[in-house]
Order: sequence, then C-alpha cells, then structure tokens
Amino acid sequence: MTSDLPGADLPGAPRPPRSARLGRNLVAAIGVGVAMGAVIISSLLIVRQAFVLVLAVAAAVATWELAGALRRGAGIEVPLPVLLVGGQAMIWLAWPFGLRGSAVAFAVTVLVSLLWRMRGGAQGFVRDVGAGVFTAAYVPFFVSFAVMLTVAPDGVGRVLTFMICVVASDVGGYAAGVIAGRHPMAPTISPKKSWEGFGGSLIAGMVAGALCVSFLLDGVWWLGAITGAVLVVTATLGDLTESLIKRDIGVKDMGDLLPGHGGLMDRMDSMLPSAFVAWALLSLVVPVA
Repeated sequence: MTSDLPGADLPGAPRPPRSARLGRNLVAAIGVGVAMGAVIISSLLIVRQAFVLVLAVAAAVATWELAGALRRGAGIEVPLPVLLVGGQAMIWLAWPFGLRGSAVAFAVTVLVSLLWRMRGGAQGFVRDVGAGVFTAAYVPFFVSFAVMLTVAPDGVGRVLTFMICVVASDVGGYAAGVIAGRHPMAPTISPKKSWEGFGGSLIAGMVAGALCVSFLLDGVWWLGAITGAVLVVTATLGDLTESLIKRDIGVKDMGDLLPGHGGLMDRMDSMLPSAFVAWALLSLVVPVA
C-alpha cells in the first residue's frame, strides 16, 4: 500500500512519523481480516470443497474490481462479461479436471475475448485485449491453482499452509517495517516497503512454512522452510506488481469494498501468484498420495 502523505512517494522525501507509517485503519483492517479468516477456516473445516465457492466468489469480485480500475484510471475496456464467465469456468473445471481443465477454459476465454472486442473496431484493440488477457491470467487462472490445492486429499493442510505462509509474510513484513524499516526496497514502486520489512517477512514465512509442512502435511520441516521463503518472495512480487498496476493507471485502490483494506483485489495481490507457486512447490515437497 502506498503512502497517503503528500510528497511521501518522492525520492528523498522526509521519512514520515511512525504513526503515519502504519498506513492503515488498524481497527477496521483487523476486523475485516478476522471476518475473512473465519469464512475461510469455516468453509475448509466443515466441507473443504465449500472453499471452492469462496474462491469463485472472490475471483469474480476481484475481476470486477480490476476491470473497473482499468476503466476508471486508464479508459481501458476489458470484455468483462467474457472474463466473468470464463473465470468461473477456469475455477470450476479445475475441480474435476485439474490444470487441464483450467488451461482449456483460459484458452477459450482468450479466444472469445478477441471476438468480443472486434465489435469495437481497431482503435485500442491491442490495449483492451491485452488487458483482458492479463486480467484473465492474473485473477481467475491463478485462483484456479488454489482450487487444485483445495481438492487434493489433504487439501485442508495444503490450503492452510499456502495461506498461513502468505499471511505470515504480510504480518512479519508489516511489523518489521514499522519498527525497524530504514532502507527502501523499491522506492519508486512502493515507498513504504523496506529491506528490513522484507527480512521480517522472510523470517515469519520460513517459520510458518516449517511448522505447517511439518504438522499439517507430515512433511520435512526444512523443505517447509524453503517453501515459506519462496512464498515470501512471490507474495512480495505480487504486492509490488499490483502497486505498479495502480501507479500505471493512476488509482489508489482497486476498490472500496473492505474497510481498512481497499478492495478485495488489494488483499488478494500477494495471494494470486503465490497460489500457483504453492501448488507447484507443495506438489514436489509433499506429493499427493
């Protein structure tokens, strides 16, 4: 999240006081975070496949928010109806057919997006179609890997490992950045990110990965620590990627659905690429029986 203070994004600007560096309405953010966690955990523990419905709703909302931000900030018109329908196909076909199902749905979504946008003529065709394909890949296709984690026989442990590592990265980085952040990590992209914060993310993510893989998946703890470290890197890259998108199109948040957080897309930024990485890594570290 970027700073709201005037001039805070400029290189060499004075460092804001710690209270300003918190950067969130903590009461609202914590309340929303607890509510979201309750929905996720209850859906996983009652019937884990119910979490697929949660993912499908989240993907639709995030797609809607990203499409709205692109239109609002840069006048880019993505084929939203195609993305919403195609996104749901990617998610629900990943349940019975795995990667093959989501990949076929993604390819069909791209083809239909091309046809849909032809009605608008040549002006802005490449821009709009490119943004549509990016949206399809960045949101529902990445979410489909979380579905693949969920429907595995030990899906509860896999999903919790993935999400706990990413949340630990966020919390560890936030705490370390507020307490000790001194050296900007990417000042032109996200001025509040610091190398000290990244170090906090790395420690928290590795501890979370070691514990989760060991106790939830009966795996080797040091492989879990490596998994946690890699997920920290992808979560950080996901966060920076969304910051770049928002800076490019000139919006502060993707939406305003969640008090203290912005839009749902603003909370999913680090989760999206991490879902694919978690699926790939856990398939190697703890193969599905």
